[in-house]
Amino acid sequence: MRSGLVLVCVAMTVLSCGCAAQASGQGDSNLAQVVGIWRAQMEGLPAITLTVTDEGGSLTGAVLFYLHRREQGQPVTSTPGVPEPLFHPQFDGKTLTFQVSHRRAHPPGSLQDGPVTFRLMLDGAGNAALVNASEPDPKAPAFVLVKSAY
Repeated sequence: MRSGLVLVCVAMTVLSCGCAAQASGQGDSNLAQVVGIWRAQMEGLPAITLTVTDEGGSLTGAVLFYLHRREQGQPVTSTPGVPEPLFHPQFDGKTLTFQVSHRRAHPPGSLQDGPVTFRLMLDGAGNAALVNASEPDPKAPAFVLVKSAY
């Protein structure tokens, strides 16, 4: 009787582990679409680098915006800002929505600003459009980001 109970417990454990692994695998393949390094350029120079990782089933990452300077008679330059962590990243299979702190964006005027919401809309071919969802203008420009292997 006792060996029968042990056998039932082992069988239930094996089945539950198999179901959990299957569910985890489905989520991982879904997240694989967005996990990676996404880059945008402007005038042939870096403009945005977005890094998205899957740390134990939870999305994390950071975004780096570059400042483009135009000095009269000089070529355009691109200077990286400070990487900002992603807050509340959520991926629905097509769109990654996240927030970024805006406090250090344009100090001192932005020191009291709340977070800015962004949407990264994937096209399924390694490209995505990044829009500032906090902008009131629905026609605000989107940056085209390309997923890179490094």
